[in-house]
Amino acid sequence: MKNLNTVHLNGLRALEAVGRLGSLQAAADELGVSVGAVSQQVIKAEAQLGQVIFERTARGMVATEPGRPVLAALDEGFARLSQAVSIAGRKDDTILTISVAPVFAARWLVCRLDRFAERHPDIKLRLDATTSLVNPALGDVDIGIRVGNGRWPDVKAELLLEQEVFPVCSPEMAAKLREPADILALPAVIDGRAMFSWEVWMHEAGLSGATLATRHVFNDASLCLDAAIAGQGMMLAWQTLAAFALAEGRLAAPFGIRAKTGFGHYFITAERVREPKKVKDFKAWIREEMDGTLALFR
Repeated sequence: MKNLNTVHLNGLRALEAVGRLGSLQAAADELGVSVGAVSQQVIKAEAQLGQVIFERTARGMVATEPGRPVLAALDEGFARLSQAVSIAGRKDDTILTISVAPVFAARWLVCRLDRFAERHPDIKLRLDATTSLVNPALGDVDIGIRVGNGRWPDVKAELLLEQEVFPVCSPEMAAKLREPADILALPAVIDGRAMFSWEVWMHEAGLSGATLATRHVFNDASLCLDAAIAGQGMMLAWQTLAAFALAEGRLAAPFGIRAKTGFGHYFITAERVREPKKVKDFKAWIREEMDGTLALFR
C-alpha cells in the first residue's frame, strides 16, 4: 500500500464525496468545508493520481470513463473504513441495537421481547424505531428488519417472511359476510402509504377490478388497524400487523384468502462482516417467533 503515500487522503475523500453526491456543494456540506476547498482537493488529487476523474460540465461534475472505476473503488474503500470505525466504537457486546419500522415494533415485536430476554438474559436490547433504511455498517445498529423487495444497495438482505395480505375487520362485521363479494358492500379503511392496493387481494379472490367504498384514509398502518378493530371498516392487513389482534379475537380474517404482494420482511445486516453471536441469537429467536405467527394462518 505504499502507493497511498503519493496521494493525500483528504483528496481521495473529496473525490469519493463528489462522485457519490454528484456536486461540489453537496460534498462541501457533508465534509464541512467550503466549495472552493473541495474543488482544490479534487484538482490536487487528480494531479497526484495522474488521471482526470471528473469532467467539468454545465450539468456539474461528471465522472470520466477512466474515472468511474476509480470512484467505485473509492466508494467501497471509504465504506469499509466507516465500517471499521463503527466496529471499533461498539464497546459493549452485550447490547443489541435493532432498527425496525414503528408499526412492526408496536404490532408484533415489542409484545414478544420478554421471551427473548428470558432466553438471553445477558443481551440488552436497544430498539431504534424508524422508517428509514439503516446501513448497519455505517452506525451503531446491529441488525434491521424491513419490508420491501430485498434489493437495497450496500446492505445484506436475508428473507424472513414473504408478505401476504388479507382483509380484516371486527368480528361483528365479519359475521355478516358469507362470500368474498360481500365485502364490496362494506366501507374500507385505507393505508395511504401501503406498497400495494386492494387489487392484489381482489384478483386472488376472483373480484379483479372491483372497488370498495373508502371510509377513512390514514398514513399509518397502525391507525388503520385500530379503525378496523373499532368496526369502522375493512382493512387489507398482513401477517405481522394483524397477528396479535387476531389471536386475541379483536379482529377476524374472513374467507381465509391471502395474496402475496411480492414484498417480504427481510433481515438487514452489514455486507462482508461476520455476524456476532448476539445477532445470530436474535435472528434464530425471531424465526421461531415468526413460525408461531404463521401457525395462526395455517
